[in-house]
Amino acid sequence: MSLRASLRTFLVGDAQADRVVPPSGFTAQLTLFAAAAMAFLAVFAMALSLAAGRLAERWGAELAHSSTLRISAPSEQMAEQTAAALRVLETTPGIASARALDKAEQRALLEPWFGPDLPLESLPVPQLIEIVETEEGYDASGLRLRLSAEVPGAVLDDHTRWRRPLEAAAGRLRLLGWLSIGLIAGTMGVMITLAAHAALAANAQVIAVLRLVGATDHYIARAFVRRFTLRALFGAGAGAGLGMLAMLALPEAQETGGFLTGLGFAGAGWLLPLLIPVLAAGVAYGATRIAARRRLRELA
Repeated sequence: MSLRASLRTFLVGDAQADRVVPPSGFTAQLTLFAAAAMAFLAVFAMALSLAAGRLAERWGAELAHSSTLRISAPSEQMAEQTAAALRVLETTPGIASARALDKAEQRALLEPWFGPDLPLESLPVPQLIEIVETEEGYDASGLRLRLSAEVPGAVLDDHTRWRRPLEAAAGRLRLLGWLSIGLIAGTMGVMITLAAHAALAANAQVIAVLRLVGATDHYIARAFVRRFTLRALFGAGAGAGLGMLAMLALPEAQETGGFLTGLGFAGAGWLLPLLIPVLAAGVAYGATRIAARRRLRELA
């Protein structure tokens, strides 16, 4: 029998065999609720993982090819040292551009911490120079040596100490999201296994009669596997749909909102939650098949 024919037979089912499995009741409700709840949570876990991945990429892209030079010097020497630093940077291989931030830009950087009324002119604020690297990058150690000789008040920050912890944290969040999906799938499998055991135990007499009239354990188990698999598929479909609607209700990503406003799906990522019902059906299929065979051996 081809795969297509086997799938069609599984979906259509057997009316005689389906009578073995109760169409409603505690086990049906438990299976539907467990699949829907786990799928709903899986949507959020998947969204967390994808958002963490996007965050890691954004942080890496923003910080990987940029550096900052900070110049601390007396006010009468600031302009001279700034010009000297720019000359060094312009002749350094691997640096695409370098420019000194003006007073308005530096005030904007300090405003979130000190407010808009910061008297920048009366404070010994260092001069900042923004450095943009080429794809190949530059030799940070060599540049520090040149700066120490020509611009004693200059301190180079290549953002490595900021970028690596942020990328590591985002990577762990992504791993946590996928680990949560695995735990959700395992929990759903356990709950469906318990429901299948309860259904098999409740129908022990019916199973005994079916065996007397010639029904094989494979025939009986297939009825349970089919019913519980379809219940998990429909329940997970409903849960995933509700989860996607909940994700649509979240605020869109914003520069000022940070990570929490970017928790969601983007582009083709909206297709990924559609895999959750299929995954739930696969978990239910495997869990019910194992539970049915084990229980039928016990009832033999």
